[in-house]
Order: sequence, then structure tokens, then C-alpha cells
Amino acid sequence: MPNRTSEPSVLLVRLTSLLLALAAPVLAVEPEKAELTFGFIKLTDCAPLVIAYEKGYFEEEGLYVTLEAQANWKVLLDRVIDGSLDGAHMLAGQPLGARTGFGTSARLVAPLSMDRNGNAITVSNEVWEQMRPHVPSGADGKPVHPISAQSLKPVVEARRAAGQSFRMGMVFPLSSHNYELRYWLAAGGLSPGFYTPTDSTGTTDADVLLSVTPPPQMPATLQAGTINGFCVGEPWNQQALFKGIGVPVITDAEIWKNNPEKVFGLAEAFVQEYPNTTEAIIRALIRAAQWLDADAGANRKEAVQILSRPEYVGADFEVIANSMTGTFEYERGDRRALPDFNVFYRENATYPFYSDAVWYLTQMRRWGQIVEQKPDAWYAEIAAQVYRPDLYRKAAEGLVADGLMAAGDIPDTDGYRAPTSEFIDGVTYDGRRPNEYLAQFPIGLQGQGQ
Repeated sequence: MPNRTSEPSVLLVRLTSLLLALAAPVLAVEPEKAELTFGFIKLTDCAPLVIAYEKGYFEEEGLYVTLEAQANWKVLLDRVIDGSLDGAHMLAGQPLGARTGFGTSARLVAPLSMDRNGNAITVSNEVWEQMRPHVPSGADGKPVHPISAQSLKPVVEARRAAGQSFRMGMVFPLSSHNYELRYWLAAGGLSPGFYTPTDSTGTTDADVLLSVTPPPQMPATLQAGTINGFCVGEPWNQQALFKGIGVPVITDAEIWKNNPEKVFGLAEAFVQEYPNTTEAIIRALIRAAQWLDADAGANRKEAVQILSRPEYVGADFEVIANSMTGTFEYERGDRRALPDFNVFYRENATYPFYSDAVWYLTQMRRWGQIVEQKPDAWYAEIAAQVYRPDLYRKAAEGLVADGLMAAGDIPDTDGYRAPTSEFIDGVTYDGRRPNEYLAQFPIGLQGQGQ
């Protein structure tokens, strides 16, 4: 005889299960691995990761993510390689350097670009006072931007004559910060030095000595007098300004307009083992980038509030907002509109262009991290191995099908952006002709013969 007293509870359990099933999101792809740990460095351009987490985009894609701040770029890189991190907010040069074997050898891929622009170069107050007489002024008496490193050259030469070295910090040998700082110095007639088989510091024949400092430590290192200036991402330039210990003199957007910055890096083995998870990650990050750039930056203040939390960037709201909300302050009171200082989605900022990868490779060659001259085809081959627009397109096309992305936001491209001369020195860059590009520079190793 059936136990009828249990029937209501059985029906309740079944009804609850049905309701939960109906409430569960219908996933575009079913991730093979749902629980993930991603690394980041405390910079404002970690925003796509943070927003994907805080706004629930990861969960909507079936991913349960833990975000972990890392001590420095080397630790972050090593942890992605050994698998203790599933992926990370990564310097664009890191997966490329690992593929070429500079410093660390590993097979990493970059299926998504996280942003454009976002860095600046800051000098100490003392150095700025010495530079200022060499910087042209506008009718309002304020410095004319962009400021060339030619205004720094007499300061460096005076110190050399007095037997003193001039030192500047950057965050990692394979960072955009290293290459942007070197580009700016060289465009002003100053040698930033070269890497050689016997000099891993990159200071051979240097007028300005560059060294590595983790981003959050830049202001304190400048204040201590260990360095005379630095190139770093935000908010650490504005932090130095707010603390009254330094003056930002140029942004990277003024060195190269809409330059590629961070990527999301994954081990190639991860992508091969977890293709659906990879697609879900890319979808979530694209959606976060959209949110960050939506409605002419209407969400940026909320983003700044989130980023200012100690578990993320951990700087004051005002410091982060000074650049993240479309302005940038050079000297105190000299705040200027820079709506493109941080670009996360506009200008196809999330697309992993081969030409962006090739530019990084040219800088590695220019400064000796790639020891031997390589043919143009080599640059294209390495770029295609690391930057993966095929993975991006699959995820983006899925978003278009789901009504979450406009079809026109996926660029119609063979992977190369159009040639551009929007650099501080006016040199033209064509990613299809890397050796021709390198041959234009009076300072730096040439593509041919060196």
C-alpha cells in the first residue's frame, strides 16, 4: 500500500527542481571547465575582468570566476604557464616574448585585446622644473602637448656632465611601457639602451638607464629618488601627481594614437582542452568592454567606484577618475579632455589584430630582444600563432546571433590595421612590412643587417 503522506513532499521537490531548471540561464555554450581563477595587476585597464565579474557576465556565460591580484608581471606570467592561473590580464608582449623564447619559453595565446591607450610617462618635480624651460608654451602659458623628449635631453646631458646617471622605471622588459618609453626617448634623440646576449638589463649604450618596478610601487620609488621618472599605466601617474611627487608629461596616446595595450592571455593547451570555456570567457569580456564604453562613457563613474575597492586597484576614487572618465591632469590644475585615454570597446579595441602583435615584435627586434634579423614572413607567422582572431570571431559571432553585439562591430579585416603615421615622430607603420618600418629609425637595430 503506497505511503500517501510522502506524496506532497515528493511533488514539492519535483516542482522546486522544475522551477530551478526554468530559472537557470540558457547558455550559448556549455563550458567544459566552469570554475576558473584569473590573475590581474592593479591597474585601471584590468577593468574588463572586474566588470565581467561584478556585472555577472561571467556567470551568465556559465563561468564561476575568482579574481586574484598578482604581485608583479613575472609572477602573473609564471602562474599562467604552470596552470595555477587559468588566464590573466596580460601585457601584450608577454605571450609574444614567450613564443619567441625571450626570458621564458611557453606557448600562450591572446584571443582578445583588453584595451587601447592607458599609460603615461611621469618625471619627478625636480626633473620637470629642469625640463620646463625647454618646453614650448601656448597662449595660455601652459605647456604645448605632446611634449617631446627633446626637452629632457639637456637635463640628461647636464647630469652626465656632472657624472650622474639618469634612471627611469618601466614595469617589465616585454611591456608596452618599456617600448613606449624607449620610443619617446629615441624620438627625442636619447638612447634607451639595447639588450644583448650578455646584457639582459637592456642598458648597453644607454643615455637613460631603464629598470623594472611593479606598477603600484612606481610613485614610492620615484619619491625615494631611486628613479627620475617612469612609464606606467593608470592610476599610478595620477597618484604621483596627487601626492605632489611627480608630473605626467605625456600619455601613450600622444606617442601612438590608439596603441594596443593589454591582452587576455591563456595557455595554448587550455584553449585546446577547453574550447567552449574559452569561447565563454571571450564572450563575457567583450560584453564587459561594451559596458565600459557604452553611452559615451556613462558607466565610467560606476566603474571607477568598483575599481577603487582595495581588492581591485585600491586607489582613491578621485585618482582613478582623473583619467578613467575622459580627462587627464598633467600639472595640478592643468586638466585636459582626453576622451580616448582609456578605450575598451570602441575602435575595435577588443579585436586581436595581427598588426598589433607585429608592432611588439618590431620593438623586440629594435632593442635587441630578438637578436637576429628576421624576414617579414617570420613576423607574420609568430603573430598568427599568438594572436587568435579566429577564436575572437567565433565568440563575437555568437554574441551577434544572440542579439548582444552589433554585426558591424566585428571588423572586416585580414587581421592587419591600415598603415598609420599617428606617432609622435610621424614615422609610418605598416604591419605587413616590419623590416621596412624598422629601417626608418636612426636609433635602434635595423631590420636588415644588424
